[in-house]
Amino acid sequence: MSCSSFKFKCLQYFFILHIFASTSILLSSTHNSSINNFLEIANSSEVFDWMMSIRRKIHENPELCYEEFETSKLIRSELDKMDVPYKHPVAITGVIGFIGTGLSPFVALRADMDALPMQEMVEWEHKSKVDGKMHACGHDAHVTMLLAAAKILKHHEKEIQGTVVLVFQPAEEGGGGAKKILDAGALENVTAIFGLHIAPDIPIGEVASRPGPIMAGSGRFEAKISGKGGHAAIPQHSIDPILAASNVVISLQHLVSREADPLDSQVVTVTKFQGGSAFNVIPDYVIIGGTYRAFSKQSFNQLRKRIEQVIIGQAAVHRCNATIDFLDEVRPNYPPTVNNGDLHEHFVNVAVNMLGINKVNSAVTPSMAAEDFSFYQKVMPGYWFWLGVQNASHKRLQSLHSPYLEINEDGLPYGAALHASLAASYLLKYQQDVPGVERRYLDEL
Repeated sequence: MSCSSFKFKCLQYFFILHIFASTSILLSSTHNSSINNFLEIANSSEVFDWMMSIRRKIHENPELCYEEFETSKLIRSELDKMDVPYKHPVAITGVIGFIGTGLSPFVALRADMDALPMQEMVEWEHKSKVDGKMHACGHDAHVTMLLAAAKILKHHEKEIQGTVVLVFQPAEEGGGGAKKILDAGALENVTAIFGLHIAPDIPIGEVASRPGPIMAGSGRFEAKISGKGGHAAIPQHSIDPILAASNVVISLQHLVSREADPLDSQVVTVTKFQGGSAFNVIPDYVIIGGTYRAFSKQSFNQLRKRIEQVIIGQAAVHRCNATIDFLDEVRPNYPPTVNNGDLHEHFVNVAVNMLGINKVNSAVTPSMAAEDFSFYQKVMPGYWFWLGVQNASHKRLQSLHSPYLEINEDGLPYGAALHASLAASYLLKYQQDVPGVERRYLDEL
């Protein structure tokens, strides 16, 4: 090949590369513009006022796990208005909606629906109308943001390169609703799932998450420690279960302080101690109960084993008998919430493009709280993040599960836009990364 021909070939190659790079930048720019448009739509007065109305309706009428019938009805009514198809009932009260082509790939967005058995102490126009029940964990906001994401995505449905699956899930608060959704086969062909949770301590317009473990696995236990009741004035004629139970509580604390690796976060907390009803009577038995938590399966199983050994052993030292129930049939143990690494990269890209690099904390400290979103992550790549609902110009919001919790509704548009952007951009990226991906019809989901 002559020198001139070689130069021509090099110029030709450089020109092709330049065109390819320019096209990629243009596609990226168009995509980023669409993401920013999602936030603009969510912040419009029409959508924002609608979100506030929906959230307040749900807040006024809280329903506990697997009792979310009116919440489910409201969700279905709004989806009907948007002409979004859905399946119902799933897992008793759950609703699964679909937006897009009806073909693979499928990506899911999840919102939990249930409230807590708490009396709301905040005096405001839209206070809970149901005594002893309150949306004290922000699930009313979660449902609202997913409905708003549905509205945004439906408006852009022709641009969606696959199907977005909307998961309105019951019973996150102890009922394992995510597991029931999976057991029903509702998400069989979903390739990834995203979820969010409001955070009262993070400013509006900011998010926080991390790859890997972000929430702990959680289990519960209840033990009956039986002795021999009698008069408190003559304890030698009795076998005191209160003394035995007290030593059990103290000994259980040593499982973390003396047996666990200090670099492996674990928790054992006794939260229930019930026994006796008179000042001068030693009872026949005492009931104790609590929770244990860890980030690894090995540590979790070791805690469970040692909790049983300590309770039985300490009871025997004090001449009592003990039985332990880990309540597996009442509520399944929650696995650790572990964020997929590739989805973390995707989340950071989307969040930074939308909010700015200084608004995204991608290395938040893990929490010992638990979240049943973890059930999804056991069977598919999943990603879960915190959404800020604090505002520096207002008073500090109470923590989650507080009867004084107030939601800063200015955070709703950010959650809705992030939901929509994460799903739409994931489908686009998936189609690009997996060319010729097998396409399945909606009925197979």
